[in-house]
Amino acid sequence: MNEFTHIDDQGRVRMVDVSGKTATLRQATAEAFVSMSPDTFEMIRAGGIKKGNVLETARIAGIMGAKKTAELIPMCHPLNITHVQVDFFPDEKTRCIRIVASARLTGQTGVEMEALTAVSVAALTIYDMCKSYDRAMTISNIRLVEKSGGKSGHFVRETGDAPSD
Repeated sequence: MNEFTHIDDQGRVRMVDVSGKTATLRQATAEAFVSMSPDTFEMIRAGGIKKGNVLETARIAGIMGAKKTAELIPMCHPLNITHVQVDFFPDEKTRCIRIVASARLTGQTGVEMEALTAVSVAALTIYDMCKSYDRAMTISNIRLVEKSGGKSGHFVRETGDAPSD
């Protein structure tokens, strides 16, 4: 097992020094799922939520979340992200919306946390906009799907199944 990189030899928390790392193209993709009642699912799809267009608002929130990751996660480096994309995949059968976010940059550290923050904030936005209709919505399976670039190489998650009821 690798040692924790955010703890020094005296056990103090520290930000990792990446100044000696080579800048490379780094990409990460994450996903999250929001499960809900059939009525809430249909209202989102039909544009019937009083607060507005749920998925477009969640898309903007996810992009903003990715850009603000270093302000939320204490040891994350502020990054000059060059691309963030947030997409939604509604599944009528499971009444679930799969959220997928990708982040990219050329830099000295990865963008996994930015992609994970993007899907988390997008999921929370869906919940916020729909909570008056369905307080039982569930946010689940926030996880890294793929990452590339940097010393640790390429990672691809083996399963991408949606959460079960």
